[in-house]
Amino acid sequence: MSDTNLLDGKKVLIVDDEPDVLDVLEEMLDMCEVVKASSFDEAKNHLESDDFDMAILDIMGVEGYKLLHIAKHRNITAVMLTAHALSPDNLVKSIKGGADSYLPKEEMGNIKTFLIDILKSQEEGESTWEPWQRRLSSSYFERKWGAAWKDQDKEFWKKFKAGKKDNKA
Repeated sequence: MSDTNLLDGKKVLIVDDEPDVLDVLEEMLDMCEVVKASSFDEAKNHLESDDFDMAILDIMGVEGYKLLHIAKHRNITAVMLTAHALSPDNLVKSIKGGADSYLPKEEMGNIKTFLIDILKSQEEGESTWEPWQRRLSSSYFERKWGAAWKDQDKEFWKKFKAGKKDNKA
C-alpha cells in the first residue's frame, strides 16, 4: 500500500471559522470523506454523534481546545491547526491536551504529508510527534519565536524530547 493510500476513505472532520480554509483542506483531502464545520456548536455536534478517523481543529475561532477534549474522549486522532494561536504556550497546551500534531496554517499545503505521518506512526505504535519534529524542526520555531523559545518550560521539553508516550510530559 502506498503512503497516500493511507488516507483513502478516512472520515475527517475539518473545523475552522474561515470558509476558505475549509474549502482548501477539503480539496486537498479529496481522497477522504470530509465533513466541514465552521462553528463550535456544529463541530461539537458532529464529534459527539458521528465517527471520525481524524479531526483537524482550528484553535482560535471555534474553541479548539474544547473540541480537542471531546475528540480525544472519543479516541479521534486530532490535529491542531492555527495561525493566530501560533505560540509556544499553545503548542504545549496542544501536546498536553492529547493532540496528535500541531500545524501552522502556513504549512497547510503539506497537510497530506503530516496526516500520513500520523497514520504511519500510529500503525507502528510510535509517537505521532516524531515525524512532526523532523518536518518542523526547532529552526522553524526559532525563526518564529526566537532561539530561547523552549526556555520558559524546560522541564516539559526535556520530557517531551525523551519521548514520553502519554503526551502529558
